Amino acid sequence: MRISATMRAALAAVMVTLAMAGCAARSTPNYAEILTLPTRPVAERALDAVRKPEEVMAFYGVKRGDKVADLFTARGYYAAILSHLVGPEGVVYAANATARPELHERVKHPSLANVRVIDGPFESVALPQDGSLDLVFIHLDYHELSAPVRAAMNKRVFAALKRGGAYGIVDHAAAPGRGDQDAKTLHRIEKALVIKDAEAAGFKLAGEGTMLSRADDSKDFSVVKLRNRSDRFVLKFAKP
Repeated sequence: MRISATMRAALAAVMVTLAMAGCAARSTPNYAEILTLPTRPVAERALDAVRKPEEVMAFYGVKRGDKVADLFTARGYYAAILSHLVGPEGVVYAANATARPELHERVKHPSLANVRVIDGPFESVALPQDGSLDLVFIHLDYHELSAPVRAAMNKRVFAALKRGGAYGIVDHAAAPGRGDQDAKTLHRIEKALVIKDAEAAGFKLAGEGTMLSRADDSKDFSVVKLRNRSDRFVLKFAKP
């Protein structure tokens, strides 16, 4: 039976659609599944219920093959999660202000072969400045930085990201009008100030997640003394 040109074109379109769907399925990781990996320390698994990393990473749209950075990575809680999400085709830059021997030792494991550790001041954080990254992420530590350091770091983050790339900032919310006045005492920062900082560096606010919000947070206590009870904002900025 001869197939008409119209039929051949229709079949070709179907094949292309199926191929694209297959690629999308392969590039989108199972965010919840990676939390069950046996290589994850028990202490980190215990934090998952409060931090909800599967929801946070899905919000930022991390996918296989991405080049990403985790600032203030500490022992590598999020760096390890990102490593498995982006897969061997991707890269994770894990940055700390000072060297953390436990992180350097941890990334020697073959499962974290795509992690590159960066040590040094955040105002000059050694991220690639070629506009190649898909995501730069900072979790609960933006408030630790002074205004001049934040400004310098944000400029470097902007240069590191590709157009359309995401800058993700999660932190403990301060009360409206407090700015960064509570950063050293309560370890909080006002969401409006973070948005102002990012926009000053050239970013556009692209979204806000509510998965870590808590309406019952009075915002007048230290998040160090009363852990896991704070209202945390989840901001996504885009590089135009």
